[in-house]
Amino acid sequence: MFLLKEELSKIPGVSTDLDRKIREKLDNQARPDRSLGKLEELAFKVARVQETLSPEIKGKVIFTFAGDHGVAEEGVSLFPQEVTHEMVANFIRGGASVNVIAGFYGIDVAVVDIGVKGDFEGMPELVRKKVAHGTKNFLKAPAMTKGEAVQAIQVGIELVSDKVKQGVNLFGTGDMGIANTTPSTAVLCAITGADPKSVTGRGTGIDDITLRRKVEVITEGLIKHRPDSKDPFDILCKVGGFEIAGIAGEIIGAALHQCPVVVDGFISTAGAMIALLLEPKVKDYLILAHRSQEPGHEAMMRWIGQEPLLDLSMRLGEGTGAAIAMNLVELSTHVLNDIASFEEAAVHSPENA
Repeated sequence: MFLLKEELSKIPGVSTDLDRKIREKLDNQARPDRSLGKLEELAFKVARVQETLSPEIKGKVIFTFAGDHGVAEEGVSLFPQEVTHEMVANFIRGGASVNVIAGFYGIDVAVVDIGVKGDFEGMPELVRKKVAHGTKNFLKAPAMTKGEAVQAIQVGIELVSDKVKQGVNLFGTGDMGIANTTPSTAVLCAITGADPKSVTGRGTGIDDITLRRKVEVITEGLIKHRPDSKDPFDILCKVGGFEIAGIAGEIIGAALHQCPVVVDGFISTAGAMIALLLEPKVKDYLILAHRSQEPGHEAMMRWIGQEPLLDLSMRLGEGTGAAIAMNLVELSTHVLNDIASFEEAAVHSPENA
């Protein structure tokens, strides 16, 4: 715990010293003012985070954190819990959606066993950081201990630190875990006070009866544990998940090393909320990838105070939305660096027309 506090205290605030020069560089490009919209905003943000007028993406990785959830035994998901284990094997074989999308863009995918029920044989590519064999059923007991929560967060921080040493400077978040929209919704409700009835979604595609049960489980779990809305450890311990904690750690690690981090969908944004409670300065390093179809995602983004880059009607997780958005982040650096100025292009600027 002491180490985590020390790392949180070292997260730098993003400097605004270059803001005027970055804006001038964008405004002097040979095109109408603000005509590239969000790509300009992205370029500005990455340049500010990297503290340079010539930002560069040197390496990209998505961490897909996999974990199981005891609350799955309450029948809140369409799929059995064994699917988490099976999907991890599929990730390692390269057959999952995130593998295909990230591979197209040249993004590495690191699959992290942070809390899958059961063990894996072989699979040398799997990043083995198991905190426990899944969380406990939060309807019956707290999901994890404080020690486990700290350990899971620390996993995310350390994974980022290792990749930074290898030259990576753009990170994306991802998740895999049957029933993980249930703890993610519980985290949202614990932090914002939202009514589970209004923010609970269908996850993997559950029917109306299962949706009602899911709402009941989240409501009863929150009543039973009454997590403190201002205490990220209390929330994680009572109703959270290991992959949510790992994602929070990844975000903290990215901020610690002054790297932008692209946050995937619903589960990843729950991790971002935990990271922000731990240290509000991480907000300046966040880039929200896309708008999830989960109804609670809108409330999460409002609480964070950011709009997503994309809306592709996606709700898969894994890091799929992050992969697409990371490509745009890299593109934005070329927008800032490579578009000619009015003077370089020998084009009249509006002032000189």
